[in-house]
Amino acid sequence: MKLKIRNSNVKRRRKVGYLRRNKTRKGKKIIAKQRRRYGAYRGHAR
Repeated sequence: MKLKIRNSNVKRRRKVGYLRRNKTRKGKKIIAKQRRRYGAYRGHAR
């Protein structure tokens, strides 16, 4: 039987979420780039 591993949203957001990105210089750069491109920060997966 195949084991289904569920990914935790909490863990994922702590790792790559908005607040985490906002803490680093490069993360802020990424957010700013997204804002320039779309007018809003849309998350990392789009």
